[in-house]
Amino acid sequence: MNIASNVVIIGGGPAGLMAAETLSHRGLKVKLFDAMPSVGRKFLLAGRGGLNLTHAEDMADFVRRYGKRQVAINSWLNEFGPQSLRKWAENLGIETFVGTSGRVFPTGMKAAPLLRSWLHQLRAKGVQFYMRHRWTGWQDNQLRFSTGSGDVLCKADVVVLALGGASWPQLGSNGDWLPILKSRGVAIAPLEPSNCGFDVSWSEHFKLNFAGEPLAPIAITYSNAEAVTFRRLGQFIISEYGVEGSLIYALSGLFRDQIKAQGSIQIHLDLLPDLPLHRAVQHCSHPRGSRSMAGHLQSRLNLRGVKTALLREFCTPETLTNPVLLANAIKALPLTLKSPRPISEVISTAGGVRFEAMDQHLMIKELPGYFCAGEMLDWEAPTGGYLLTACMASGRVAGKAALTWLAKNR
Repeated sequence: MNIASNVVIIGGGPAGLMAAETLSHRGLKVKLFDAMPSVGRKFLLAGRGGLNLTHAEDMADFVRRYGKRQVAINSWLNEFGPQSLRKWAENLGIETFVGTSGRVFPTGMKAAPLLRSWLHQLRAKGVQFYMRHRWTGWQDNQLRFSTGSGDVLCKADVVVLALGGASWPQLGSNGDWLPILKSRGVAIAPLEPSNCGFDVSWSEHFKLNFAGEPLAPIAITYSNAEAVTFRRLGQFIISEYGVEGSLIYALSGLFRDQIKAQGSIQIHLDLLPDLPLHRAVQHCSHPRGSRSMAGHLQSRLNLRGVKTALLREFCTPETLTNPVLLANAIKALPLTLKSPRPISEVISTAGGVRFEAMDQHLMIKELPGYFCAGEMLDWEAPTGGYLLTACMASGRVAGKAALTWLAKNR
């Protein structure tokens, strides 16, 4: 079977859908292909607990969330930033609000109503969707897709690739596009876990009794290879395998890179981040009489549950009975992170098509007329709306650039 189109989008996540929206405004024949039975599957899953669209913090702080790629991504956000995203959602009939943490959510909290409205709009503009079409490369200078009833070939004037990374592969992003692009000489950084949990060697007793317990408030202190010390306040969760949750995810890129360099890393937990060390020493030094250690810590410091269990997990008997050593452990409990969780389990991935392999408009230098968008590019960002905002912004940029290229090369 052969298909012809002005524009082909490969990938039906937020970046691909935004590229399709941008391109369909000009009356072009836009065809979107995706390997899954329906589009936006990862988008829908991410929104089950409340769809975090973007973040309302100051723009300078927002841009810094993108680390080493902040200059390039800032150019995307100038095209489609947090306020543009909120206005876009409003035009789809979805009102938004800013939560107490600064995160922006749809009023109804769910992803499904927004996606339904978006798809309705795209179909009204003539975008055609081809589901269960997995891109496998080229044949006779045409795009080749594998389907349940055989291969399909498609000739396109311009192509936007928005194939995602390799997290949550059951939802479609499995990274099987890497060898296809590598075979054409496209420079690609290896995919790595991002926004991920880490393995810790818990005792069986601790795992059995405290997996799933939240730690809040808590602060993490960490010194990197250059002896620069970071301290971050927040919360995370004890898991059966180790640690996960928002505070861990925010630091995961830093931790991952150091583990890769040295095998494992040690961080320090401040179990009582609002209490100065000297006050902790005073409380630990207070006679406990007939009370147990757990009762003493709860009475004097309101330290209980999983926090007390962490002290027992990692402190020697000498530390637990020495007030100064115990206070120091409460304020800086060492915790060794062994390895990040597998890519298939993580929220997002780092790595992908290198920025050096593209021009400033996201066109692949080795493949003129092919543009990239979304998580398949070599960047990463923490959760909190930053990932989704930049994915959609990159789709807008790639779509506009594809329009310009098409106008010049018809």
